[in-house]
Amino acid sequence: MTAIKHALQRDIFTPNDERLLGIVNVCKAGKKKKNCFLCATVTTERPVQVKVVKVKKSDKGDFYKRQQTWELRDLTQVDAKDASKENPEFDLHFEKVYRWLASSTAEKNSFISCIWKLNQRYLRKKVEFVNVSSQLLEESVPSGESQSVAGGDEDALDDYQELSTREEQDIEGMMEMCEYAISNAEAFAEKLFKELQVLDGANIQSIMASEKQVNILMQLLDEALGEVDTIEGKLSSYEEMLQSVKEQMDQISQSNRLIQISNTNNGKLLDEIQFLVNYMDLSKGHIRALQEGDLTSPKGIEACINASEALLQCMNVTLQPGHDKLMAVKQQQLLFADLRDTFARRLTNHLNNVFVHQGHDQSSTLSQHTAELTLPKHSPLHRDLLRYAKLMEWLKNTHREKYEGLSRTYVDYMSRLYEREIKDFFEVAKIKMAGTSKEAKGKFGLHGSSGKLTGSTSSLNKLTVQGSNSRRSQSSSLLDMGNMSASDLDVADRTKFDKIFEQVLSELEPLCLAEQDFISKFFKLQQHMTVTPPLAQPETEELDGSTPSRMPPQTEHRQSLSSEKDMVRLMMNKIFQSIETELNSLIALGDKIDSFHSLYMLVKMSHHVWTAENVDPASYLSTTLGNVLVTVKRNFDKCISGQIRQMEEVKISKKSKVGILPFVTGFEEFAELAETIFRNAERRGDLDKAYVKLIRAVFMNVEKVANESQKTPRDVVMMENFHHIFSTLSRLKISCLDAERREAKHKYTDHLQSYVINSLGQPLEKLNHFFEGVEARVAQGVREEEVSYQLAFNKQELRKVIKEYPGKEVKKGLDNLYKKVDKHLCEEESLLQVVWHSMQDEFIRQYKHFEDLIGRCYPGSGITMEFTIQDMLEYFSSIAQSH
Repeated sequence: MTAIKHALQRDIFTPNDERLLGIVNVCKAGKKKKNCFLCATVTTERPVQVKVVKVKKSDKGDFYKRQQTWELRDLTQVDAKDASKENPEFDLHFEKVYRWLASSTAEKNSFISCIWKLNQRYLRKKVEFVNVSSQLLEESVPSGESQSVAGGDEDALDDYQELSTREEQDIEGMMEMCEYAISNAEAFAEKLFKELQVLDGANIQSIMASEKQVNILMQLLDEALGEVDTIEGKLSSYEEMLQSVKEQMDQISQSNRLIQISNTNNGKLLDEIQFLVNYMDLSKGHIRALQEGDLTSPKGIEACINASEALLQCMNVTLQPGHDKLMAVKQQQLLFADLRDTFARRLTNHLNNVFVHQGHDQSSTLSQHTAELTLPKHSPLHRDLLRYAKLMEWLKNTHREKYEGLSRTYVDYMSRLYEREIKDFFEVAKIKMAGTSKEAKGKFGLHGSSGKLTGSTSSLNKLTVQGSNSRRSQSSSLLDMGNMSASDLDVADRTKFDKIFEQVLSELEPLCLAEQDFISKFFKLQQHMTVTPPLAQPETEELDGSTPSRMPPQTEHRQSLSSEKDMVRLMMNKIFQSIETELNSLIALGDKIDSFHSLYMLVKMSHHVWTAENVDPASYLSTTLGNVLVTVKRNFDKCISGQIRQMEEVKISKKSKVGILPFVTGFEEFAELAETIFRNAERRGDLDKAYVKLIRAVFMNVEKVANESQKTPRDVVMMENFHHIFSTLSRLKISCLDAERREAKHKYTDHLQSYVINSLGQPLEKLNHFFEGVEARVAQGVREEEVSYQLAFNKQELRKVIKEYPGKEVKKGLDNLYKKVDKHLCEEESLLQVVWHSMQDEFIRQYKHFEDLIGRCYPGSGITMEFTIQDMLEYFSSIAQSH
């Protein structure tokens, strides 16, 4: 076992810096016996790690290898199975129970004893030992013998150390010097002992020889100690003197510290007094200005402003903790509060009187501005009141209730003044718009200054086309959506209305902007605290009549608006609460006079909304005009819808020809007027949508009338009206209607061709039927040269049919055809020559087609027509010239 232990130490544990302390030869209990070794080891480096290693002999050679390793700290229990009897079995409890069978009980006990000692030394009795003899463990034996044994074992564990390489080389050298060292170990040991005795004797003699030197050294040490005692005595005396000096210096330092503290406190007290005197002292002049200052003169106002600012600065001084307990500070604060209340009361009463006086002032009436239709200017009042702007800011910061009361008083009296002026202004505008006051009251029921419209609206009668001579006046009434006939209004009247409406908006815009600017400056309400994006252009009704709600501001934008901006908007709404109502009333009047006015109003209102949004997107003017723009757009849509409705209600006469339909010429007039009005307008898109809807309605109703026409052929109605539409769109060059322009041209061309083909079948009717039969036989499979052998289509029948149409008869038939075409077509569109030329081309094409059939189906027959192409050209030309 010793040899194995030595081999394992050398081969396995030494390379890993471990020492082998215990070993047992075991095999697993109850299984096929495969011997292995359990080894107890410790590391040579600190901290020491204790392990149990399972070592097994390799199957491939005569050497050992590690198979499994456990930390001893993971061992929870050692079970020896039986403490009284010899039993080689034992169990080790790690993460699971390992059952072992030792080769002998003695090896088992030795290994368990080694484990116990390691447990005692390194694990502080952590492992539990079960069924182990107390004699084996020696766990609590106090005898010296047992301790010596245990201690010896422990020392053996600690003192054991392998020879180093240097030590091995020295031993080998000594053994080489003594040849019999290996053969006779006792002689070698005896020799070494003798050499050791010689060395010890030499050491003793050396020590004895140096005794004299030692005595001298001891004498010197005694003298040195005496000197040390002397020095220590002197140092003690010095220390006593320094101690007294230290006490005196401490007293001086304490005195200096107290003086410094006193000076610091005095300096701080002086600073506090200077602070209170500098920042809480109001001059007598300021006190006099606050109590008795003149609020009417510029100098008095300036003195009051300076005094109020000084008072506010004194009241807003940040006091240190404890200042408010000083009697002088309390008295000053009471004085400031009394001065603040007194001046706030004086200022409020004075401004209240100014507002009331202005609200009841009748000097500025609209009678002075009737001729030029202008609103009174309030810039003098604003200029006078702006002198009090800083005082209003002071009042806002000190007396919020009085400030809000003043703002309510201003809004109340100014709203009355503006309401009176605005109503008078709009009354004059309505009178000018209607012509004269008397005429307006007679036609439109204008009573007093309320500007309300009364009277009944005559309904539109369904129109009946009575002939081309009355077509033009009826087409105008189709586009008139109001209650007055369009024939009663001319361009001058509409231009006059446009100028009046523009004048109204031009007067309102600076009035609202000036008032809003004054409110923000006078009441110190910041309009532009944050940069806000322009408001979206108000969404208005679509052409189908649906009314989409205006786009609400973005939630984030609404949250960023300050309460001051909301207050400006609220004050403007109250002051000018009548503007939107009066504008809507004026718009209703203009729309009632002439529905075409909605076009002018849409362009003007859109321009002013765009201008107002560029100045201030959140202003009252921008919001109000945007709301009114919705009404204007609604009237515009009603105009378009009424136009379409009247198209659908058109009835045609069964006894007269149709010609150019009234709503076709009406669309032309509408487009010409709209293009003039909307040139360079911001809302061109609204007009384009109306164009598309109107033109589709025109197309649909032209086809409807053409289908219902009995006097005039359908192709003529379609041809003439679509030619007129095409000409109109080509002349006006409306880009959004390019597709409709091409469609109109296509319909005109198709129906012209259809009318020409259907009409030409009548002059040579029998000849047409004969050759149609020839073509039918050929189509059935009869060879062309064999058609002449058909009984109904032989040469004699062909000659008979051709003789029925000599040149004279053909000319007579063409003359009748010309008269009929002339009867079908209207004079306004002048399409007779175009149709007659197309008929000439078609007739020549048919003539050539007949000659070609004769040449192919009747070859060599010598049969020809009774007239030539030159004859036909002369017929068409002479007929056209004769008419």
